[in-house]
Amino acid sequence: VQLVESGGGLVQPGGSLRLFCTASGFTTDKYVMSWYRQVPGKERELVAYIIGVSGKTQYAESVKDRFLISRDNPTNTTLQMNDLKPEDTAVYYCGARHSSFAYVPAHWGQGTQVTVSS
Repeated sequence: VQLVESGGGLVQPGGSLRLFCTASGFTTDKYVMSWYRQVPGKERELVAYIIGVSGKTQYAESVKDRFLISRDNPTNTTLQMNDLKPEDTAVYYCGARHSSFAYVPAHWGQGTQVTVSS
């Protein structure tokens, strides 16, 4: 099981970014795929997850109505981030867990930096 994130970068406040998580060694249809983020000195926090078997999604309150998680195909999970704010600056991690309900990842990617600044 391997996860690789891409799509991070520098964006101005109010802008958009799309993050990609590519899975290898498995397909995500029986996994819960999630995105977390972490800033230095703070714990990693859940941003959003999607349950493969049902398509059900859940979001942190801080990103609800701005971010959208989706499974584009059996190996790619995308996080569309709109109306970005400076407080969204963090390293974003993709996670996976073989489950139909539990979302805390058993596998992690290496992370991708997102910086929101003018």
